[in-house]
Amino acid sequence: MKVFSTHFVLKGKSDYRDLVPVFPDMLKSLLEEIGQMPAEEEILQMFIEMNTADLEHNRKPEGYNRKGKIRLIFPTDRKEFYLKAYSKTTDLSRMTELISALLNSAGIKFEVLQNDRTDFD
Repeated sequence: MKVFSTHFVLKGKSDYRDLVPVFPDMLKSLLEEIGQMPAEEEILQMFIEMNTADLEHNRKPEGYNRKGKIRLIFPTDRKEFYLKAYSKTTDLSRMTELISALLNSAGIKFEVLQNDRTDFD
């Protein structure tokens, strides 16, 4: 079955603020993967700082929801974020492995679900 979304559901005491140390690497990896790395460093830093400010206050951040092959979305109804592919040829497995490794290195407890609850988008 084709994977159109990969959800990272935070478990236990893991919370948004725990993502602060790994979020810059997550975002940079995503932007490189989809070929949308900003040419200007200031723009990249703006995306990182906007999201990190929310994460530091344990709030749901914006994520990266601009047109592209993959989007990084933080829904409002549970502590999770997910990658959603908007191209039938996009494979999420590499990004899933990379983000899982980053979360594990930070000691964040999470569960990975695929193709879960994306019909509302």
